[in-house]
Amino acid sequence: MDILKYGEYEGTAELDMDRHVCRGKILFIDDLVTYEAASPADLQREFEAAVDDYVETCASLGRQPQKPLKGLFQVRVPPALHKAVVLRAMADNVTQNDVTVRALDAFVNAKLDVNHNVQVTLNIPTESLKTLASSVSAPEQWGVALAQTQRTPAHGHH
Repeated sequence: MDILKYGEYEGTAELDMDRHVCRGKILFIDDLVTYEAASPADLQREFEAAVDDYVETCASLGRQPQKPLKGLFQVRVPPALHKAVVLRAMADNVTQNDVTVRALDAFVNAKLDVNHNVQVTLNIPTESLKTLASSVSAPEQWGVALAQTQRTPAHGHH
C-alpha cells in the first residue's frame, strides 16, 4: 500500500477494482475520513482536500484534529531474541527499551548508502603487506594499495 503525505498527515492510496476508483483514508485520526478519485493522478489532490476539510471541521467543533500515537506498543519476539536484547542492554548499561528503540530506529530510518570501511592488519613482512579496498557503489572493482606502516619501538618512552 502506498502512503500519501500532506503537511503533518498521512493517508492510504488503494485501488478499488470492483468500483474502478482510487481511494484512501486519513491515518492516525479519531474519525474515519475517506477520499476517492477516478485516477491515481487525482488521488493526492482529493487527499489534500479531505485533510483540509477535516482540519476545518475539527476547528469548528473545538476538537484536536489529530490523534497522536502514544509511543507505546507491545512486541512479541522469540525467546532467543529477547535474551539477546537483555544481554545487549546489560553490556551497554542501558534498558531493554533503549535497545529496542535503537534497533527500531536503525531499521526504520536505515540509509541505503551505507559505507563500510574495514582495515585488516596481518603479521607478515612489510614488503608483502597490502590493503584491499572496495567501493560499495562498484563492488566488482577491487583496488590494491600498498599499506603505509608505522614502526613503533617495542618499549616506547614518552
